Amino acid sequence: MTGVQFNPTTDIPSLAGKVIFVTGGTAGLGKESILQFAKHQPAHIYFSGRNSKTADAVISEVQAAQPDTQITFLQCDLASLASVSKAAKQFTSQSSRLDILLCNAGIMAHPPALTSDGYEIQFGTNHIGHALLIKLLLPTLQRTAAQPNADVRIVSNTSLGFKGHPASGIAFNDLRTKQEYPVIGHWIRYGQSKLANILYAQELARRYPSITSTSVHPGVISTGLVTDLGFWNKALVYVTNVGKMLTLEQGACNQLWAATADKEQITNGGFYEPVGVPGTHDKLSNDGKLAGELWDWTQKELEGYE
Repeated sequence: MTGVQFNPTTDIPSLAGKVIFVTGGTAGLGKESILQFAKHQPAHIYFSGRNSKTADAVISEVQAAQPDTQITFLQCDLASLASVSKAAKQFTSQSSRLDILLCNAGIMAHPPALTSDGYEIQFGTNHIGHALLIKLLLPTLQRTAAQPNADVRIVSNTSLGFKGHPASGIAFNDLRTKQEYPVIGHWIRYGQSKLANILYAQELARRYPSITSTSVHPGVISTGLVTDLGFWNKALVYVTNVGKMLTLEQGACNQLWAATADKEQITNGGFYEPVGVPGTHDKLSNDGKLAGELWDWTQKELEGYE
């Protein structure tokens, strides 16, 4: 790995007093991040996912290694806005502060489908579900940020796959369809959702400067996102990343760095490749006008959720 030398065991500072929320924490990068956070005495770790049995195993593993860690699972399906709203309400009923929101969960190269709310499933899961969670947790994040010596972060997982987005960047008029492109449509839809993660972090930083918002590419890791792909898609990932595949522990480093490193090292709204390296943009991923359009479109879609 290149960039910043970052060892989570030794380089994450004390997290005493901090409350952390990790989406997609039942496996992969989310679980690894939880295990690393737990080593540094946070006040409480909340994590979401769809599988309560897997969540129980994560809690057991954390408590076996760090018996004093307070950890709570919140069941949440990001492809359902009602589920996201329920999880957010459960969190705010239990915690009055939130220092780190790690938007880690996501799906990749999914066949054509819609969420329960009628959005293209990758965009609905990777962007809209997280956008609603952020919206509902922003009052808590802002209250925490207003406290003395606060350091509040929102970290959103993206991917260099964002460069596969449609020519327009985000096809706003088609987001309530399956967007069945004739060729490599699953990767185009994925790229669109990952472009949205980058743009939304930029707009969060602009609108809420007291909160440090970043997007991060973890690298290419053999997590469920890859291993659950069909044969040809899996082969494409492996062949195009020969010699570049990271271990799970390495893959979690960039998001852990963005969540905990000295704030002076981080540009609010920045996009980072592993570890802590300013990401390579294309024209649309650094387009303030498109970021504003995405923000306005998203807020209109999320009206009624308070």
